[in-house]
Amino acid sequence: MKYFALFAFTVLFSLQIQAQKVAVYDNYTALEKAVLSDVNTTYVVNFWATWCAPCVKELPHFEQLNSENKKVKVVLVSLDFQNQYEAKLLPFLKKKDIRSEVVLLTDKDYNTWLPAVDKDWSGSIPATLIIKNGKKVFVEKMFSSYEELNQYVNSTIN
Repeated sequence: MKYFALFAFTVLFSLQIQAQKVAVYDNYTALEKAVLSDVNTTYVVNFWATWCAPCVKELPHFEQLNSENKKVKVVLVSLDFQNQYEAKLLPFLKKKDIRSEVVLLTDKDYNTWLPAVDKDWSGSIPATLIIKNGKKVFVEKMFSSYEELNQYVNSTIN
C-alpha cells in the first residue's frame, strides 16, 4: 500500500509538472525566435484560445496530427489572457490532456505582430500557420476533422 501511494503521488506530481510546461512570450518576435526558428522543422502553428468555441472544437484534430503526422511539429499558440494562465489555461490543458507544445502569447499590440504572421490576417481565430523551409502558408479557418486538417497540411508541405 505504501508503494501504491508513492506511485500515485509520483504520477500526479508528474502530470502537474507536465501541465505547467507552457512558455509565456510577451511578443511574437521572441516566440518566433525561441520556438519556430529551426529551418529543418516543418511547423503547424495553431492560434487559439480557451474562450474560442471553434478553437476548442478543433484542438483534438491538432492533437491527432501531432501524434500521427511525424513530418510536422505542432505548436499551439494560446491567445488567452495572461491573468488567466494559472486559473484557466493550465487546468484546461490538463483536463483535455493536451500533449502538443503549447505557448502563451500575451502580446496585445496586434497591429505589430499579426502582419508578421500573415499580411492579410484579420486577427480572428482559429487560424493556422504552416512553416516549411522559411516559406509560410496561412489559413484563417476552423478544420472540421482530422482528415481535413491532415490533408491540408500534407498538400501544403509536399
